[in-house]
Amino acid sequence: MSKYIFITGGVVSALGKGIAASAIGALLEAKGLRVSLQKLDPYINVDPGTLSPFEHGEVYVTDDGCETDLDLGHYERFTTLRTSIYSNYTSGKIYNNVITKERRGDYLGNTVQVVPHITDEIKSAIKSAVTPTTDVLIVEIGGTVGDIESLPFLEAIRQFRYDVGKENVLYVHLTLVPYVKTAGELKTKPTQHSVKELREIGIQPDILLCRSEQLLPIEMKKKIAIHCNTDVDAVISAVDVETVYEVPLQYKAEGLDRVIDKRLFLNDKEPDLSIWREVVNKIKYPEKVTTIALVGKYVGLKDAYKSLMEALTHGGIANNTRVNLHWVDAEEIEKRGADRFLSEVDGILIPGGFGSRGIEGKIEAVKYARIKKIPFFGICLGMQCAVIEISRNLCNLSANSVEFEPNTEHPVIYLMESWYDYRTGKIERRTINSHKGGTMRLGAYPCVLKESTKAYEAYKEKLIFERHRHRFEFNNKYREILTKKGLIISGVSPDDQLVEIIELQDHPWFVGCQFHPEFKSRPTDPHPLFRAFIAASLKAQRTLFH
Repeated sequence: MSKYIFITGGVVSALGKGIAASAIGALLEAKGLRVSLQKLDPYINVDPGTLSPFEHGEVYVTDDGCETDLDLGHYERFTTLRTSIYSNYTSGKIYNNVITKERRGDYLGNTVQVVPHITDEIKSAIKSAVTPTTDVLIVEIGGTVGDIESLPFLEAIRQFRYDVGKENVLYVHLTLVPYVKTAGELKTKPTQHSVKELREIGIQPDILLCRSEQLLPIEMKKKIAIHCNTDVDAVISAVDVETVYEVPLQYKAEGLDRVIDKRLFLNDKEPDLSIWREVVNKIKYPEKVTTIALVGKYVGLKDAYKSLMEALTHGGIANNTRVNLHWVDAEEIEKRGADRFLSEVDGILIPGGFGSRGIEGKIEAVKYARIKKIPFFGICLGMQCAVIEISRNLCNLSANSVEFEPNTEHPVIYLMESWYDYRTGKIERRTINSHKGGTMRLGAYPCVLKESTKAYEAYKEKLIFERHRHRFEFNNKYREILTKKGLIISGVSPDDQLVEIIELQDHPWFVGCQFHPEFKSRPTDPHPLFRAFIAASLKAQRTLFH
């Protein structure tokens, strides 16, 4: 039978439950166990697809096309797991399922209530994330203990121990032990109150992960253990670290793996964390440094580009390089020009996004990278901006995307009426709905690479699969005129109808892709395009230096 680890959070939000869940997953995988991870979010939205990045951070996309919480990106970066539609449930999705069943008559006229109907639906959702090969399922409960929205989820996991047996369930509570500078000491009272509130709900935490600025002294661990009714060895210091990839090593040093083994009767095999030590060493002690400009419109909230930031770090790991990010607001380029912000960077990256704000600044950044021969990487909207810039300045077309100018004379980026979906074997029709105005291409799609291109050189294989999240496409009517002016179409769908990757002749490294490669990058397996982009930026840096 599979084992279950439930992770809750207390005191304040943003303590890092997602990182904690991911690091525990990494620890267990290092012992040879097969893990799955799941995020249960209390908010009413059915998924985060319609939420502003300023509100919720990035929307992470799974292979099967599900728009999910950004914590699923952490799960994939720390483990070998590929998340799916079953890896993320919200209150909105749970309630929608229950209401659909009630309308269908599944409850045979019974009064539908939070207990048992909502809690049963939550428990069913939890079990859906377990595969035949899952040894341990790690479930993160979003929000903070005490939030009214999370109560049904807490009640469901309370019941879960009785459903599957005490020996198969472990409760981990992440809390805060703040350091009060004026008093010169750590304070345990917030942790005590948080655990008290959790116990009032009916959950006694088996393990306490105590976030703090410094390691907890043994006497303080004993104090927490006594007041929270927990064993001393189950009070774990979760101290701040230089890089999140150091967390599995820190948990191991605190003996967390041994406590989990004992409570869940797992194997007592010593975890092999050598690969994580190598990752951490490369991040903390790099041989080189490069500066990359990220030109976007959500630069005020870094979580909007979480996977992108991590993928750049991974590209640095692959090249023994520290990547310094230079954040550039695209609207500032519109006001002050590109040279003011981009003159001292080694590479320029334009990420994905929606909406017209800052677009002309992004297009100006593309032009700057093209003319100055600075390595350029355009992702999704970034690729589309590159196509627009090349169309305007090399082909002399008054070009734009219909997203920004519906009646543009030359719609080099447009809405396709339909496309072939290789996952379903059907023609997907473009329809207008409530989700940001239309059907999107979501999830993993195949791409065939052209040999003797930068893309093929990076991947070193002909057929690849990458994740998408976009609505607008390259307009095939402009292929001929653009390729005559030096555009290289280096990646297309197998039927040659969808342009997936573009490049530019006579440039050190100018690549744009319609998909989101950052979603598949891992510290232990950096994505080929990020690896190549950082390598090109280093080479350009050396060329400029000499």
